[in-house]
Amino acid sequence: MKARFSAALLVLMLVLGFAGTALAVKPDEMLADPALEARARALSEGLRCMVCQNQSIDESDADLARDLRILVRQRLVAGDTDQQVMDYVVSRYGEFVLLKPRFDLRNALLWGTPAILLFAGGIFIVLSARSRRPVSTALSAEEQAALDKMLGD
Repeated sequence: MKARFSAALLVLMLVLGFAGTALAVKPDEMLADPALEARARALSEGLRCMVCQNQSIDESDADLARDLRILVRQRLVAGDTDQQVMDYVVSRYGEFVLLKPRFDLRNALLWGTPAILLFAGGIFIVLSARSRRPVSTALSAEEQAALDKMLGD
């Protein structure tokens, strides 16, 4: 009984381990040209579904994601380069549509804040360690005499 359960569990784990992400691209959306379709898939993987927000439009079943997939394919068929397609989509939907946002001056502070905070924290630790003065552990002559008297020396 245990052997069957273990075997079934192993098979289930293997099936789940090899299961890939399901793509939401419908056959009627696909382009006839395999090269253009491959470019469309590559671009779709970098665009965020505005409804799901944590999936690419290639993985999302949302209607807006379908519209974006069709838009990308239309732009490719029209002869746009990959960069022109991305620029068009960003100009229409904003920078948020990119799963990996571009680095520019508008978001440099956002990208640099963790490094700035880490640097400021390091400076604070160094300065606070320097400001601590060592505590003198030596006894004055009076304290030593009082201690000797207590100890009976």
